[in-house]
Amino acid sequence: MHNLELIRSFPYFEHLDMADLIKIAPLFITREYDKGTAIYREGEEGDELYLIQSGLVHVYRNDENREIILSVLCEGDFFGEMALLESIKHRTSSARTIERSVLYVLKRLDFMNLLSHNPLISMKILETTLLRLRKANEIIMDLTLLDARARIVKTLLRLTEQHGTKQPGGVLIAFKLTHQQLADMSGTARETVTKVMLELQFSELIQVEKKMVLIREPLLLRQAAGL
Repeated sequence: MHNLELIRSFPYFEHLDMADLIKIAPLFITREYDKGTAIYREGEEGDELYLIQSGLVHVYRNDENREIILSVLCEGDFFGEMALLESIKHRTSSARTIERSVLYVLKRLDFMNLLSHNPLISMKILETTLLRLRKANEIIMDLTLLDARARIVKTLLRLTEQHGTKQPGGVLIAFKLTHQQLADMSGTARETVTKVMLELQFSELIQVEKKMVLIREPLLLRQAAGL
């Protein structure tokens, strides 16, 4: 049985009542992926949207010989939605599991049938797409205008907003984060990330234990980076 509350948390369906959700839930296919499994690759044809029931996923693009991580997604997040909306169905990014993951999968044909019976979903699609576009534009501006240290800090703050959990000593980014992953997200070299992270720890703005990053004071961290 699918998690109906998880499906309701998907922005396209959050306005639906329980009776509608019960009808929609069987359209989702459940798939399990081992750690490090490619879900899809850039340039491939695709017609599926993914909703994360559990686990962790990287969405990324390849820039020459380097990966640029566009987002790190966890339980309740979704990705691959453009394959449902576009008639040209080639993937513009790749997705890979970071840990063992369980995903709910919705195919385009089933989704288009839903639209014909519930036109309000179209408005939610527009709202969600515009929000994601604004976030993507913000990341592009950061990579263009900010120096390496500020990009790293901005990435940490973004992860705190998306995946942070409040702790007695600050806000914890709720998954293990390697220096290489942070470099791939901020468009910097791993050596630069290591240097900046050590500086932030020395200044007691962050704390790192077993690759888990605790942001002590997000506002002070933002100010320290001149953001």
